[in-house]
Amino acid sequence: MKARDLPGWADYGLLLLLAAFWGGSFSLVKQTVGDYPPAFMSMVRLAIAGALMVGVAVALGERIRWTPRVAFMLILIGIFGNSLPFSLIAWGQQVVDAGLASILMGVMPIATLLLAHFLTRDEPLTTGKIAGAIVGLIGLVILVGPSVLYRLGDDGVRQLAILGAAVSYGINAVLTKTMLGQPRRAAAAALLVAGAATLLPFSLATEDWNAINPGATSTVAIILLALFPTALASLIVFTVLERQGAGFFSQINLLVPLFGVFWAVALLGEHLDPRALIALGVILAGLVIARQSAHKTSRVA
Repeated sequence: MKARDLPGWADYGLLLLLAAFWGGSFSLVKQTVGDYPPAFMSMVRLAIAGALMVGVAVALGERIRWTPRVAFMLILIGIFGNSLPFSLIAWGQQVVDAGLASILMGVMPIATLLLAHFLTRDEPLTTGKIAGAIVGLIGLVILVGPSVLYRLGDDGVRQLAILGAAVSYGINAVLTKTMLGQPRRAAAAALLVAGAATLLPFSLATEDWNAINPGATSTVAIILLALFPTALASLIVFTVLERQGAGFFSQINLLVPLFGVFWAVALLGEHLDPRALIALGVILAGLVIARQSAHKTSRVA
């Protein structure tokens, strides 16, 4: 097994850029509420991004090397990365508040580390990686407010559904690695189109399309969501997975809520809670711990 290079400034820069895109998506999604149902909005966002990436891939002469295994993996990635977690989160958040849900979703890095250890050959589990993920999760608890932990166990099945979504995203991160041998733009296009396709039946089954009332602001928001947190972000995801693997990539779930808070302050004029700055320090400490573990592992290798 070849040891990976240590995460460098470029890797952390890509991770932060991706977190900034995804964290900013919360503020944009708020602009679509009331005009577009959530699953429909996500489907359209993925479809627009997918069409854009298909055009880019065709222009560059990139094509997916199709095999039955590739087609099967795309279906699985579409399910585990989009339709399954979306439906689990939507059902769970009917009674679980957003703060507790974000903490439950913060389990994703730990789940991904475990899955990558058992399902891949190049991402061994270490004590430092787990410690870094736990410290990052503590930072997430600080961000949201420890008081929400008192509600753990209430509506347990709904909370388990959100945990299931976190695990689903972890599975998706590991599965997406199987596409790394494909041309990057073509692979991104295929994943986005597959995601839109798997959301279509969920939206048809659970949402009233007759209630869609598109407005100028919400439509522009969807286009921006398609361009930056979806199309461009998909290329960053592939780059990060290729360079540092699923475990490193999974730390994104600890950073996204932070950027969500900062974007809300910058764009929506919301108040900045000092806890956000403390949480930032703790989460960054978790990243440092994980990196130190990677440094020790690379020296042993």
